[in-house]
Amino acid sequence: MSKQWIAMLAALLLLTSCSTKPEASPDPAKSEPPASSQPVSGGEKPKTADGASSANQPAPAPVKEGKESAPADGGNKQEQPAAKRYTMNPKTYDIVPIDPNGTPKKVVLLTFDDGPKDLEMNKALLDTLQKHKAKAIFFLNGYRVKQKPELVKLIASSGQTIGNHSWDHVDLKKEPKEKVDQQIGDVQKAIKELTGKAPVFFRPPFGSGSDDVRAKAKEEGLLFMTWSNGSKDWEMTVKKNSPEQVISNVLNQLHPGSNILMHELPWTVEALDKLLTQLEEKGYGFVDPEEIEVTA
Repeated sequence: MSKQWIAMLAALLLLTSCSTKPEASPDPAKSEPPASSQPVSGGEKPKTADGASSANQPAPAPVKEGKESAPADGGNKQEQPAAKRYTMNPKTYDIVPIDPNGTPKKVVLLTFDDGPKDLEMNKALLDTLQKHKAKAIFFLNGYRVKQKPELVKLIASSGQTIGNHSWDHVDLKKEPKEKVDQQIGDVQKAIKELTGKAPVFFRPPFGSGSDDVRAKAKEEGLLFMTWSNGSKDWEMTVKKNSPEQVISNVLNQLHPGSNILMHELPWTVEALDKLLTQLEEKGYGFVDPEEIEVTA
């Protein structure tokens, strides 16, 4: 065979080799899904891409539509105001439900006057309130606020409500309008400076008010109140104190909506846990002051 024919044969063989059809790639539309997305049957657990069981993998966090998740540290989270479920009877000073059919009537309002006095007493009162998941109004005097600003902040940071009890604990009914305005207004400013929030409840010392006192309270957006159940703890002395008598005095006057007056006094602090326990045993709850409608 001539060299020419050999060359032509080699070229023909080469062309035949290049035209051979390669093996087809799998069609994506017809290929089987990856293991992690295959349907599970017979109790089999789906596998992740690395072959591990997805049962051991953390589930993705649910996404809430319309709202951003709050920062873990509280960040710029703003407290929502409590729904107003109660109002005050302006004649008896009892606390009554706004909706008598949908809100418990068998409740009491706890209040403490003449503070803040002493760290240990305040801590004991706050601890007892927390134990019973109870809220109260602490009616503070301005001169004591000035002396013990750290106690004001402690009460506020504990989730309790601070009320205005005048600056010097004087009988405002006997004072001229200018002094009444100062006695109430200065407390509003002092407490707002310390806590960022001015009081919305006002109790006149001795329960003694006047048209000027009520007018100033209304001007400051304060709900004027005295009480409807007095513990009479103020009548006791260090030499003759009786926690049991404090409890007895409250229970003897107990009725739904009782607005209970107490003070920051050692025997009251000692009586509080047992008093709240007995109130609970009688089926009473404790009104959160933030749920009281304020219409000054």
